[in-house]
This record gives sequence, structure tokens and C-alpha cells, in this order.
Amino acid sequence: MSPTSYQTAPPRDTKYSVSNYKACVKREGVLKKVYNKYMKESLIVAVSGGVDSVVLLDKLYNSGKYKLIVAHIDHGIRGEDSHADARFVEGLAKKYGLNFEKKELSLGESASEETARDLRYDFLRKLALKYNAKIATAHHIEDLVESVAINLTRGTGWRGLAVMNSHDVVRPLEKYTKNDIYKYSIENNIEWCQDKTNFMDIYLRNRIRKKVKKINLDDIKKIYKLIKQQQIISEQIKQEMEQYRICSRYFYTMLDYKCADEVLRYFLEKNDISQTRPQRERILQAIKTSKPNTKYQITKGVHIRFSKNTIKIEK
Repeated sequence: MSPTSYQTAPPRDTKYSVSNYKACVKREGVLKKVYNKYMKESLIVAVSGGVDSVVLLDKLYNSGKYKLIVAHIDHGIRGEDSHADARFVEGLAKKYGLNFEKKELSLGESASEETARDLRYDFLRKLALKYNAKIATAHHIEDLVESVAINLTRGTGWRGLAVMNSHDVVRPLEKYTKNDIYKYSIENNIEWCQDKTNFMDIYLRNRIRKKVKKINLDDIKKIYKLIKQQQIISEQIKQEMEQYRICSRYFYTMLDYKCADEVLRYFLEKNDISQTRPQRERILQAIKTSKPNTKYQITKGVHIRFSKNTIKIEK
């Protein structure tokens, strides 16, 4: 229903036409408010206070397309600076008139990037369930390239190229460069917080970032295109696996190791279980050799139970 649906002049020969016209306009206004409150797609916007996430929040807010919830995680890594960032983000939420959710941690300066990230996404996914929403993060094109570079330094397989492809996370800035983001912030008089740890070489990503900055933009875009292609291939593999009986022990014994490993990885991920390649290798061995009515412990409180022909996750 458009805002101008009832804005034609009421017929003069109708006794109650003016009141009817006003009632229609009022009803339309009520319907618009109901739509804005309940029908818009909800997004949990992860806002650290840095320029990337502050620009993301501003762009999403001005688009008017979403019901936004501002989420901030105070990792407790930088002392008072962390608390100041939290207050800044809370102020942004109030400025835009948005709900604000915060979680405080006490990780300390020795916390690893992986620990901070895992706890951050755990919090964001709980919020996503609470609000029936997706998560929006401010990753830009160089962030994706950095993630690929990090995976390559660690000796990744093909999956290391299909980075940042979680179904519950959207990345509206992933085609933007860092310079694009700075330009938007300047043109729109946006303030942000500077995280001094972004310049510390103790973190691998920071060391990689310095090298990524030396790559020309054309090559950055080529790498981005490769990432998107790998993401598509990853999804196609998942769809293909849905056609097979991935809980069949016989199925795993008939595959070569690389294929069996891919299938097992998919099976575990469907059950919200993450295992390293050596751990999956041991599980595959157990699938092939374990006796019926026995079980294999994957992690604390999680087992695979074997029957004669099938495997089953027990938690």
C-alpha cells in the first residue's frame, strides 16, 4: 500500500466522505507502523565501534529496509579502552533509536584471536535466535582476502578459499574496499573508535594485513571472484551430499580417503560438531573397524554409536 493511496480529493456529494478519507489515511499509517515493527527482516548488527562497523550501521539504518539490533562485545582485552568503545556503541544505538545488546568478557591481553572470535559469534548467534534474525558483519573485500591468506599460511585445503560463507551471516560491505569505507565516513561526518590492537604485530591477521595492502586492487578483485566461486562449489557439494546415505558405514568404506573425509565433515557439521582433519581420520578408522553396538567418543559428552550398518551421533 503506497503512502499516496488515499490522497485523492473526497467526492463532495458524499455526506461522510471527509471522515472516511481521514479514517483511510489513519488506517494506512497504522498499517505502515505495524509493517515497520513486525514485517521487516531483522538484523543483528555487530558493531565494535571501529570505522567499518559504524559505517555499516549507518548505511543499514539509512536504507530503511531492516529492523536493526545493535550488538557489541566487550572482550575485556584492552581495559578501559574496551569499556569506552562499549559506551560509544551504546550511544550510537540511542542516537538511531535502536535496541542495544552487550556482552562483557574478561579475556585479558593474552587472549587469542580465535578465542575472541568464537565467543563473539556464540553471543551473536544467541541473539539471532532471540530475535529470529540474521547477523550482519562489516567485513570488506580486503578482510576476505586476508582470511584466505591466513588459511594459506596454515596449509589449507580447498575449503580455505571458501571463506566467510555461513548461511546465518550477511556481509553487506564485502564488495567495498577499506578506502570506500573511509570515504563514506568522511562524506557523512561519521565518528568511530580506533582499536590500537589492530596495529600490533602479535596478531597474525595484522601481519597479513600489511602484506595485503601491497596487492593492487585488480588482483584483490580477482581473488574475491575466486572466493565467491569456491563458495558456490562448497554449496554444490553440500547439495550433492544430501542425496547420499551419509550415515551408512558401508558408504564410507567404499570411498577413497579424500571423499570420505569430505562426507564425514559434512555429516559432523550437520550435527554442529567441528573436528580437525587428524580427528576425522581417526573417526573414519573407527567407522571402518568398530564392532556393532559400540561407541566412539568425539568430544566430551558426544559420541558416535555404531550399529552393524549405520552411525549415529549421541549427545
